[in-house]
Amino acid sequence: MARTSYLCWSLLTFLLAFSTQSAEMPLNMTQGVTEISQQVYDLHMKIFYICCAIGIAVFGVMFWSIIHHRKSKGVEPAQFHESTKVELLWTAMPVIILIMMAIPATQTLIAMEDTSEADITVLITGSQWKWHYKYMDHKVEYFSLLATPRQQIDNKLSKGENYLLEVDRPLVIPTGKKVRFLVTSDDVIHSWWVPAFAVKKDANPGFINEAWTRVDHPGIYRGQCAELCGKDHGFMPVVVIAKEQSDFDQWIAQEAATQAAAKEAELKLLAMNMSKEELMTLGEKVYMGYCAACHQPNGMGIPGVFPALKGSKMALEDLPAHIDIVLNGKTGTSMQAFDKQLTLSEIAAVVTYERNAWDNNTGDLVQAADIAKAQSK
Repeated sequence: MARTSYLCWSLLTFLLAFSTQSAEMPLNMTQGVTEISQQVYDLHMKIFYICCAIGIAVFGVMFWSIIHHRKSKGVEPAQFHESTKVELLWTAMPVIILIMMAIPATQTLIAMEDTSEADITVLITGSQWKWHYKYMDHKVEYFSLLATPRQQIDNKLSKGENYLLEVDRPLVIPTGKKVRFLVTSDDVIHSWWVPAFAVKKDANPGFINEAWTRVDHPGIYRGQCAELCGKDHGFMPVVVIAKEQSDFDQWIAQEAATQAAAKEAELKLLAMNMSKEELMTLGEKVYMGYCAACHQPNGMGIPGVFPALKGSKMALEDLPAHIDIVLNGKTGTSMQAFDKQLTLSEIAAVVTYERNAWDNNTGDLVQAADIAKAQSK
């Protein structure tokens, strides 16, 4: 009796856990929030039902034949060879079924690839491991990086609701407008994927692929890089915020003004010097956001993969080479060029930090003017 009760309780617990997991991870694909995503879902279900019908028919005939033509009933197998009718039948039926599948699939694919008459165009550039968004119709561009705290990744804090699916600066688009995406890459192959839009487009170095969406309702929609692009592939999320047209216009105008003001402030910094404390504080923030994934928070790097900065000859001795590699990267390696990703003061600060953290203690203080001078060479 106790054994039976235990088995019943175990079964009930399993069913409850399965139902909870199924609610969090649905077995079917999502329907999405756009007209195209609904077309994709409808196509998926249509093909699914056709496959189910084929399976039922094939297995139905097979099991009926097994049961009614078994040896125990004394049935003698028919003897025939090279039946033209049978060969025509099993050739014609798959062709008809494939045509039935191809017509709606082709219509949906054509609709997905039609990027004409777009209201707004966004250039999306993937790089390890972040996205760069540039609004081609406005003077606005920025990088979007993972915002999940490193403590959560290292299991020092409990995981948040949108663990590994949150960014510091999401892509913002207007509702009710056709948005065209131009997708490319700076380094390796990435893939910009937002399931709710039914958009998954590869970002290939040297090529530009196109996609589009039209979102009718405001909201936050999440995705991620769907290509194995390197060691931190799982840390490259996509977040899109759809705003009403009036809210979007206000946001884009404010963003353009903010970025213009930042450029003016950057020029003023050329005549100013930051203190060591200011440089180290800003440098640590930039390092943890852009460099720690490869070179590690302690500056030790990953042996054989990413070089250590702690005690390295470049970080201790060769200041011009240090500035140059942060500005321009290194061809053929994972070291990116940060010239366009960071401001002059941020580059100056992170170089200063790397030359004075982890007992490097060179005493070198790099200022924004030094970075501007290196850029002009």
